[in-house]
Amino acid sequence: MTPTERRASASLASIFALRMLGLFLVLPVFALEARKYPGGEDPALLGLAMGIYGLTQGLLQLPFGMASDRFGRKRVIVLGLLIFAAGSFWAAAATDLHGLLIGRSLQGAGAVSAAVTALLADLTRDEVRTKAMALVGASIGLMFALSLVLAPLLAAAVGLTGLFVITGALALLGVAVMVWGAPPAPAMQQGARRGRLADVLRHAGLMRMNLGVFVLHAVQLAMWVAVPALLVQAGLPKDAHWQVYLPAVLGSFVLMGGMFALERRGHLKKVFLTAILLIAWVEVGLLAVSSGTPRLWPLGGLLFAFFCGFNVLEATQPSLVSRLAPMQVRGTAMGVYNTLQSLGFFVGGWLGGSLVKSWGSPMLFLCCTAAMLLWWLVALPMQAPGRQGAVKTA
Repeated sequence: MTPTERRASASLASIFALRMLGLFLVLPVFALEARKYPGGEDPALLGLAMGIYGLTQGLLQLPFGMASDRFGRKRVIVLGLLIFAAGSFWAAAATDLHGLLIGRSLQGAGAVSAAVTALLADLTRDEVRTKAMALVGASIGLMFALSLVLAPLLAAAVGLTGLFVITGALALLGVAVMVWGAPPAPAMQQGARRGRLADVLRHAGLMRMNLGVFVLHAVQLAMWVAVPALLVQAGLPKDAHWQVYLPAVLGSFVLMGGMFALERRGHLKKVFLTAILLIAWVEVGLLAVSSGTPRLWPLGGLLFAFFCGFNVLEATQPSLVSRLAPMQVRGTAMGVYNTLQSLGFFVGGWLGGSLVKSWGSPMLFLCCTAAMLLWWLVALPMQAPGRQGAVKTA
């Protein structure tokens, strides 16, 4: 990587990390702590307050991405982080569950993922972009693992109010990183011909990626409806689940170095398709485990394999989207991509819970296997895009 590419990767990955750490710190304890608020006895309202973030995030990813194409990436990112911070402080000041709901919806309204990813794509060459995207994915994974350890400790010390204050402060720190740490946006954005949403929706390669990210995150969230229960059945208490998650996440990052070497040798498509099949194999393994008496070591091995495949796909998919999309619609393309990602979370959580409730965990994992195999078939004709250099910055 060039110095500019290293600076862009580090600063934008840190923005993702700061934002996601705040979100992840709240999620493990929200359902328990929010019950203490007036209105917290209503399960439906509690679930809405927890999930409203994903809904507003999904609705606004595309508008924010399109705005970044028109008005510039950095302005849109700063605005989104400020909205996210405002939502965090609103939630911190809430005195009932309705106030928490408003705060969570404002947090989701700061939908900057598409703009941040588009800026990272603008500032990196194709041959190093997957590595840059992997740094972002690694930062998110590390924040998730860290939150599993810190969330219960911080909740006991400062409560849900304190966690939201920390979340808002981390978002403001992200604004500082964006303003003073990130490289300037490419000058090519100024006066460039603006593309249209229709250009993205008609692009077969981009729509293949959009289907993929929907399936990946639907499967991820659906399987997590059942995996914690399997770990408990295997004898691991809920507050010790991080002892499985953390080594699995960290170990998968170690193996990602091999992916970059294979990509440089022109094997990106093979790596991509293999990662899809790996997750399908994991779902088959979870199907077998859930049909009998769960044991801890097989579950740990399957989760390690899942994170290996998931992290590869999390790094390669946005990289491929950014390379397939012309620069003038890159923010729009990432907006569509992130919208499908958010919808995948929603559908996975809803469908996963319904399947477990009606037919049990084995049916859930069978459907996840089928979804991954369908994605593999759709991805089979894909062609890795050619390489282009990064646009020079102003």
